[in-house]
Amino acid sequence: MSKFIKQFKTILRETDLFLLLITIAASVFGIVMVHSATIFSIEEGKIISRDTRTMILAVAVGIIMAIMISFIDYQIITRMFPVIGIVCIALMILTLLFGVGPEERPDAKTWIVLGSSGLYFQPSELVKIGFIITFGMHIEYVRDKLKNILHLFFLCVHALIPAGLVIISGDLGSALVFIVIFIVMIFCAGVQLRYFVLGFAAICASTPAIWYFFFSETQKERFLGLIYPDRYPDIMYQQHRGMEAIASGGLTGNGLFNGYHTQNEIVPESENDMIFTCIGEELGLIGCILALAVLLAIVIRIVYVGRKSKSDATSLMCYGMAAMIAAQVIINIGMCLVIFPVIGITLPFFSAGGSSNLCIYIGLGLILSIYRFDKEKEVTNFKLQNITVFSS
Repeated sequence: MSKFIKQFKTILRETDLFLLLITIAASVFGIVMVHSATIFSIEEGKIISRDTRTMILAVAVGIIMAIMISFIDYQIITRMFPVIGIVCIALMILTLLFGVGPEERPDAKTWIVLGSSGLYFQPSELVKIGFIITFGMHIEYVRDKLKNILHLFFLCVHALIPAGLVIISGDLGSALVFIVIFIVMIFCAGVQLRYFVLGFAAICASTPAIWYFFFSETQKERFLGLIYPDRYPDIMYQQHRGMEAIASGGLTGNGLFNGYHTQNEIVPESENDMIFTCIGEELGLIGCILALAVLLAIVIRIVYVGRKSKSDATSLMCYGMAAMIAAQVIINIGMCLVIFPVIGITLPFFSAGGSSNLCIYIGLGLILSIYRFDKEKEVTNFKLQNITVFSS
């Protein structure tokens, strides 16, 4: 029994409990808000809605997978980066061939239907994690050649492959997150600032082409609606009702499960993209600050693990993971506050959706593995140093 207790204490000591517990707390917070946002849709005889049940299942499976992955040495995972890359590309190709999209976007193909279960999986969520791993390893292999324009070109191609496939599928929001991850990772790798200036200039120069050839009419109207809201009342309906919901919450909110806009389904997709409006209406400014504080703590902790990591590649992977979460938070909150157009980005840990919640825990499993095995190496090196000193 004492041996078991000792092993259990060792496991706890080597696990980043702070990161694990705070992410679980964020998910529990999110589940409660999704439940509140979907009370009106509860079927007779059901205690909770389908969206809430799916989220609970995804979070539970995700936590188990994160813990399991944390016991696999990250070096084993990173060595498999060619396989991970191939699987990610294959998933996106399958999505383009057999995927389906939202009813309002019949041209989009963002989800794969899992058999006859009626469950939908969004491959781009898993591809984000795969990209962070493969791109981190790519940078590691060319770390001493980052001043070479040819190697930078290949890094750009690496990023454009998943981002391009996601754009073709009709998911511009996820493509934007890929771009943010790419920029953060190459910046942290030490790429010279002049290349960022050149890249920004290239984007500005190509903006007209992107506007006319890549954006659909609906996407164009969402941007124009921010500038001319009176001309696009239907397009801006969701965001304006969301702002009304947040404003009605005031400082302390109207009370959990007591939001007028939320409970009467006035804000479309309040359980998904617009979950922040539910938090604002029912828990007020205090609830919004608490949610953002939890998300900020998660991002800071992941960056901390990256700074402590013994490998440049895994440090970059941590920074990429932190960038992914931060980008989604900023874009999602911007959508809810009518700063950005609606582009279908979920709020990590809070929005309903099995794919996003499951895949983010898979990514966290890698972060926990980096923390665990770097910790083990520290202990091993410390013991070897003590043995050497004692022997001498």
